[in-house]
Amino acid sequence: MTDTIDPDKQKKKNAYAFLVLLGIVSLFSDLTYEGARSIIGPYFLLLGASASTVGFISGLGEFIGYAFRLVAGYISDKTKRYWTLTIIGYAINLIAIPALALATKFGWVYACALLLIERFGKAIRSPSKTTIASFAAQEVGAGKGFALQEVLDQIGAFVGPLMLSVVLMVKGDKEELSAYSLCFLLLGIPALITMGILLFAKKKYPNPSEFETKETPHDVKSIKGAFWFYLAGIACLAIGFADFPLMSYHFAKTGLLSNSMVPMLYSVAMGVDALAALFFGRMYDKRGMTAIIIASAISAFFAPFVFLSSSTGLAVVGIMLWGVGMGAQESILKAAVTTMIPKDKRGTAFGIFNCGFGLAWFIGSWAMGILYDRSIMALVVFSVVAQLASLPFFFKTKSLLAKDNQQQQS
Repeated sequence: MTDTIDPDKQKKKNAYAFLVLLGIVSLFSDLTYEGARSIIGPYFLLLGASASTVGFISGLGEFIGYAFRLVAGYISDKTKRYWTLTIIGYAINLIAIPALALATKFGWVYACALLLIERFGKAIRSPSKTTIASFAAQEVGAGKGFALQEVLDQIGAFVGPLMLSVVLMVKGDKEELSAYSLCFLLLGIPALITMGILLFAKKKYPNPSEFETKETPHDVKSIKGAFWFYLAGIACLAIGFADFPLMSYHFAKTGLLSNSMVPMLYSVAMGVDALAALFFGRMYDKRGMTAIIIASAISAFFAPFVFLSSSTGLAVVGIMLWGVGMGAQESILKAAVTTMIPKDKRGTAFGIFNCGFGLAWFIGSWAMGILYDRSIMALVVFSVVAQLASLPFFFKTKSLLAKDNQQQQS
C-alpha cells in the first residue's frame, strides 16, 4: 500500500517554499538597498547637502517609489505579467545603488538622481511582487506569510548596514569619501545575487496565482469603506514617520554617534523590525486590525527619543520604536490589503494603497526636513500627533470589517 500525499498539505508546503524563496530575494535586495540607506545621511552631509535637501529627496524618492505603483499595479492586473514587471523593477533599482560610488566625482545632485531612479525601479516591481507573494500568503495565513517574508527581508537589512559599518571602521576617518565609494561598490555583489535567485524563482514557480484558489464573498459596501478608512489611517502614519536618512543626518550633525556607528544602529532597527513583523504578523491572523492599532500606538513615540535626546541609550530606544513601526509597515499593513481585496484586483489595490502611502510619506518627510532646520521640537510634535491621528481611522476600519464578517456568517 503506497502513501498518498494530501493535496492541501502539499500546496501549503509549496506555498511556504515559494515565500521563503521570495524572502531570500528580499534578503539580498535589502542587503543592497538598506545598506545604502543606512549611510545616505552622512554621505549627503559629506557631499555638502543640507537637512532640507535630505528630507526633500528622501520624501520625493519615497513618493516616486509609491506613487507610480498606482500605474504599475493597474498594469500588472491588466496584463497579469507579474513576473516580468518584478524582474524589470529589480534590475533598475539594484543597478542604481553601486553607481552611487561615483557621487564623490559628480556631486550630491548626481546622488539625488540615482536615489530617485532606484525608487522608480521599486515602484515598477513592488505591486507585482507583493501580489505574487499574496497568492501564497493567503494559503498559509496572510499575516504569517508576509511576516515570514519580512523576517528574511530584515536579515539582509540587518547584515547590509552592519557590513558597511565594519568597512567604515576599517577605512577610518581620513578617507571618508573613498570609504563610502567602496561601500557602494561592494553592494553590487548582493545586487547580482538578487537577480540570479529571482530568475530561479520565476523558473520554478511560473504561475504563483495557482496557490490561491478560494475566494471569500464580501459585503462590497463594507469592504470599500474599510479600505478607504484604512488608507486614511495609513496616510496619517506615513506623514509622521521620519525616514532614516534624516535621523542619521541628525546623528552625524550633532555628533551623538560616529559615522561608523550610524549603520550599526540601523542594523539594530532592522533586527527589531524583523521580530516585530513576526510577532504582529501572527497577531494579525488571530486578531486582525487590533495588531495594527497596537503596533502604531507603540511606534508613534520614536521621535522624542531620536531627536530630543542627548543620550545614546535613549536614541537607541527611539530607533527600536521606529523599527517596530517599520516591521508593521512591511508585514501586517500588506496583510490587511490581502485579506480585504479579491486577488484579481489586488495589484490595483496595492498600487492605490502605496500611492497614498507614498504621497503622505513625501509630504511628511519634506515637512520634517524643513522643521528640522527651524525647530526640532516642532518636528517631534508634528511626528507624534500625525501618527496618533491614524488610530481613529484604524478603529473605524476594524468596525467595518467586523460588519463584513457578520454578513458572511448570516
